[in-house]
Amino acid sequence: MSAYLLIWSPKKWPWPELPDFARRVQAGEAVADTWGSGFARGILPGDRVFLHRVAAEPRGLFGSGYVTRAPYEVPDSTYKRGYRLCIDFVYDWLVDANENVVIARDALRVHPFSVQTWDAQSSGTVIKPIAEGALEKRWAELTGRRPMPAAVVAAMHAADAARAAGA
Repeated sequence: MSAYLLIWSPKKWPWPELPDFARRVQAGEAVADTWGSGFARGILPGDRVFLHRVAAEPRGLFGSGYVTRAPYEVPDSTYKRGYRLCIDFVYDWLVDANENVVIARDALRVHPFSVQTWDAQSSGTVIKPIAEGALEKRWAELTGRRPMPAAVVAAMHAADAARAAGA
């Protein structure tokens, strides 16, 4: 499995539902969401995503989850190509980034996190393996360990079955 950054800029997208989403996730609810994935087409069910707040303080990582649906095209006339790519995922951790983040941007400036470009302009950036391993370890220390949501396991099995049927 790989891990990817999902970028949130409150200057571009206010996200008024964030406090409610965070409350529900922290209460143990399996909250599903859809997010633009930039140009990334290689994201698969079961891959990890980490949400990164940019452009306004507090900057940093504030959520994580698992992909349940690979990138798909959504018609969007504001894009030159006429569509945008989106993924579906389930959160396994989320805080209200209007209040705080789990890992501040400054903490990502030190090795081994510093090998990664964190200030991506769009979502879908692959997190490099050296940074990913350290990130998963630090994330678990700060947020605790949780099992993979059942919806993710089901999505992974469905994707495997579809690949096997097409082979």
